[in-house]
Amino acid sequence: MENIQNFQILWFILIFVLLLGYALLDGFDLGVAALLPFLGVKKEEKDTLIASIGPVWDGNEVWLITGGGALFAAFPHAYATAFSGFYLAMMLVLFALIFRAVSMEFRANDPVRASLWEKALVGGSALAALLFGVALGNVIYGVPLTGKMEYAGSFFTLLRPVPLLFGITGLAAILLQGASWAVMKTEGELQERSFKAVRILMWINAIVAVLYFAVLIVTFPRLSGNVLFYVAVAFTFAGLIGLFFRSAKKMTPPRFGSRLFRLSACFWPQARHSFPI
Repeated sequence: MENIQNFQILWFILIFVLLLGYALLDGFDLGVAALLPFLGVKKEEKDTLIASIGPVWDGNEVWLITGGGALFAAFPHAYATAFSGFYLAMMLVLFALIFRAVSMEFRANDPVRASLWEKALVGGSALAALLFGVALGNVIYGVPLTGKMEYAGSFFTLLRPVPLLFGITGLAAILLQGASWAVMKTEGELQERSFKAVRILMWINAIVAVLYFAVLIVTFPRLSGNVLFYVAVAFTFAGLIGLFFRSAKKMTPPRFGSRLFRLSACFWPQARHSFPI
């Protein structure tokens, strides 16, 4: 029994690393696509932004596929419950990712409906980012299950306030990732616009982070005794403060700075709380 538990812990860590890798590596291209109409004014600027993520976005999604496969191999009951009970939510994520993928190709090869494909790219990227956060929030907050490990709620059960806050937090962080990536990959007016977006999103992230941690400490009182929770708080705001000074001096954000400060810090203590090791 002890060996089985050790393997479960190992698989949990591996799946956590795979999903975190997806959040870190695919987050910036979701963010760039979601911010496309706000950063790019001219068609050439939008082309530049899309070209910056073109060579990497599909490779980044391998992390998500591998994570899903690992979940099926290690925790088949959880996989079956998630993919049957969350069917509508899963289909929404799937369609969002599909439209995001095809819209980049169709936008270039269907100039008549290019604006329509741009909207599909923006909407698909923003929806996927939001729903991934909502999914993580439901895993940590908990979902109603029957004695047969079947989901007992509805689609709107997944949109309860706490999981929805996870979704908003994840979306805000991913938008900041995208704006930071645009700063590194552009120049001129487009880069100036990206710097402005970083500053605005930085304050939005700070406000959301305060609300996020306050709700978590109220919802999960045991977190007050978990040192990792305070490490996450310190890590989050240290990252925001560092990003604030770099953006004030118009310094290019470090490649991993804006990725790690939230997604790896905020969620790990709560995951530990829900799945104690």
